Amino acid sequence: MVTRQLPNPSELRELMRFKKPDFNGRRRRLDSALTIADLRRIARRRTPKAAFDYTDGAAEGELSLNRARLAFEDIEFHPSILRPAVEVDTSTTILGGPSAMPFGIAPTGFTRLMQTEGEVAGASAAGAAGIPFTLSTLGTTSIEDVRAANPAGRNWFQLYVMRDRDISYGLAKRAAAAGFDTLMFTVDTPVAGARLRDKRNGFSIPPRLTVGTVVDAIPRPWWWFDFLTTPKLEFASLSSTGGTVGELLDAAMDPTISYDDLEVIRGLWPGSIVVKGVQNIEDAARLVDLGVDGIVLSNHGGRQLDRAPIPFHLLPHVVREVGRDATVMIDTGIMNGADIVASVALGAKFTLVGRAYLYGLMAGGRDGVDRTIAILRGEIERTMRLLGVSALEELEPRHVTQLTRLVPVSPEVAGVTAD
Repeated sequence: MVTRQLPNPSELRELMRFKKPDFNGRRRRLDSALTIADLRRIARRRTPKAAFDYTDGAAEGELSLNRARLAFEDIEFHPSILRPAVEVDTSTTILGGPSAMPFGIAPTGFTRLMQTEGEVAGASAAGAAGIPFTLSTLGTTSIEDVRAANPAGRNWFQLYVMRDRDISYGLAKRAAAAGFDTLMFTVDTPVAGARLRDKRNGFSIPPRLTVGTVVDAIPRPWWWFDFLTTPKLEFASLSSTGGTVGELLDAAMDPTISYDDLEVIRGLWPGSIVVKGVQNIEDAARLVDLGVDGIVLSNHGGRQLDRAPIPFHLLPHVVREVGRDATVMIDTGIMNGADIVASVALGAKFTLVGRAYLYGLMAGGRDGVDRTIAILRGEIERTMRLLGVSALEELEPRHVTQLTRLVPVSPEVAGVTAD
């Protein structure tokens, strides 16, 4: 039998300690976000549908993006017991410089569309956290303004080769003059992917007011207030604006891009050069033979070729082939610090986060980007401790098994025979 008694008033007082209310709405909603998925939900509530879908969506059936995220879900970790990791060191050296964590902010286009602080929020947050920030050719903040927002940090520049080559060359020279230390030459966008959410939403740059957008704006007046009371949304590095994203990309990009362009870019860039958009072992090996400093395994966040290879599945094979000779990095689908830890364990020297950063930006501007970085930092540190790992250098392939629900069919099963 349980013996019952009247509650002790002093014990009741201890239980009745109420949390002090926080009247700062931005801080309150960001503090409630414990994961990147939480930031995504906040971003969706606060951002017009067309802008959110541009960020959140991918090409065609969005299979490439969903498969990339599925690959990270299909991770089995193998922790070591009785190996204390009281303090963990998440710092690394990447492309000749330091980073406080094994991830940086990926290049994203039209960033001020998501929230008006745009690239300035991303660059300043990255600088404060000690990680690199990458500015896109299609960014909405100039090279020089990003440098001003992150004067002491590491700035990288992502370059598209456009039909007018002189524009691309001029941007590379400006980035070098502004002290950007790495050029990320992107090769997976000869033409625009079919981003169906954008087409269905009638999304354009700049956004056009329609009956639908007006109705969508009613519950989100703060976004429209920011949009209408801040400088015009336009490309900082390009003069062409107006039209759908696909139309803008197809007008600017050149499907004749080739290895000859890489040779020209290498000749005019004084710092490290990385090729982004590598999707097979053969291309990785050829690029390393040509002397690039690094490669980024990426399918452009699933925004170009749907059903493209899954970068995380490709990672260990590319590392075995070229990992001793060049820096191998990875993006696409990263939504948790554990994804980053698994990538490092399988040989990636570095990772890049795009959507995760933008969800934070949409949820709360610079403070939201800080929250994204804090969430990922906490997840990285906790995962390392639970694995019994004190430093990134201790992570090894033995710590991770890649499970898969997407098993390739062998030629024999498919009814194909060798010649």
